[in-house]
Amino acid sequence: MSKGRPKIGITVDVTETDGRLKLDVAMAYGDAVSRGGGVPILLVPRAELVEPYLELCDGFVFTGGDDPRTEDFGVPTHNKAKPMHAVRQSFEVELLRRLRGLDSPVLGVCLGMQLMSLTAGGRLNQHMADVLPTHAGHWGAEHEVVPMESARTDGRFRFMGTVQSKHKQSVEDAGVLTAIASSRDGVIEAVFDPAKRFHVGVQWHPERTREDAVGQRLFDELIAAARG
Repeated sequence: MSKGRPKIGITVDVTETDGRLKLDVAMAYGDAVSRGGGVPILLVPRAELVEPYLELCDGFVFTGGDDPRTEDFGVPTHNKAKPMHAVRQSFEVELLRRLRGLDSPVLGVCLGMQLMSLTAGGRLNQHMADVLPTHAGHWGAEHEVVPMESARTDGRFRFMGTVQSKHKQSVEDAGVLTAIASSRDGVIEAVFDPAKRFHVGVQWHPERTREDAVGQRLFDELIAAARG
């Protein structure tokens, strides 16, 4: 743990053009970490760097992106999914699996929450449009989230407010994690591990959500946990 500003590792997207890999991440993540008192550290997705990152960083943000390739979790990938780059997925899955055995604070955003749930034994609804008439309200739109009954078992995280959302997949089963918030149409919107200081995933994008309670405060609490 850092004595000063905690170092917060932030995952980055991977794209490929003409055989060349490029890294990309929205500045909003770094801004939110900095506002919360942390030092943002962008994580180049190399498997051999997982252990050094665990030593270097006091907490982690798993950012949004495309869709997980679910063959790694025993399920075929939906034909309408837009798979994330394999280099990114293998790195983030390995990092999350290592973090399962540690108490380092973790915040998962959108794709990040989905990967957290998959690595915790959960499963996804890979194409919400197949079963949810209100699916369009989750794509580039604002909607409400409310606490689920399970949130009563732990007073730390009771999410309620209007959030900015952009996803076509959702968590159907959070595995060993606990689902603690949902949208009005029943989509799981937040999960956490009650055994850890701060191990929280949200389906929305807090880095661009206007309401502080479901926006910047998530980064503030992550960094507070990283300070110990």
